[in-house]
Amino acid sequence: MHQRPSQNPTADDLSAPGHGLSRRAVLLGLPLLVAGCAGGNYGAVNDGGFTTPPIDVTTIDQSLLRTEVAWKGNEKPGSIVVNVPERRLYLVQGGGRALRYGVGVGRSEGLNFRGNAVIGRKEKWPHWTPTANMIAAMPRYRPYRSGLEGGVDNPLGARALYLYRDGRDTFFRLHGTTEPESIGQAVSSGCIRLFNQDIIDLYNRVPVGTHVTVVQG
Repeated sequence: MHQRPSQNPTADDLSAPGHGLSRRAVLLGLPLLVAGCAGGNYGAVNDGGFTTPPIDVTTIDQSLLRTEVAWKGNEKPGSIVVNVPERRLYLVQGGGRALRYGVGVGRSEGLNFRGNAVIGRKEKWPHWTPTANMIAAMPRYRPYRSGLEGGVDNPLGARALYLYRDGRDTFFRLHGTTEPESIGQAVSSGCIRLFNQDIIDLYNRVPVGTHVTVVQG
């Protein structure tokens, strides 16, 4: 598994800082590759000039793997629900089903986003810039004040979905991670992290404008 240089920032330190109908209709109509079973594909992914390391699924809780499950909520198909206490994210499907993903969440309830939002933008291999407050609190991030380019060492991982409310960025994201062992844990600074393979999968399934509900309990 790829090891990050120790001087690079970790996901723990992140601050709580072409679409269209045809895309949604096609994606929601596709049969789920993981229907009825846990797993999905967690092998290495060659993407955008980078190689996402594989996940050793034999070493993690199998319930954290992407899988289709029953869904009893009232959300419309295509909506996302993040259940913080469960440390699970659900992409609602039709017919009383949902696609479930394991996630990592904020290490304290106060750090976690809650309520409703929409995906305001999406980025592949997103750029990350520490805030001024973060640099003041952690001077080791000063070298990154101009930002860190996307790549396998970037704390946001392979993809980021940016949560907006009332047209404004909430500074909370659904994103990948350089620390797959943190999925299922409460360790982040409030953003919702997924395995890189899962955030790529989710990114491909949902357009900008997707409704997101974050449930605290």
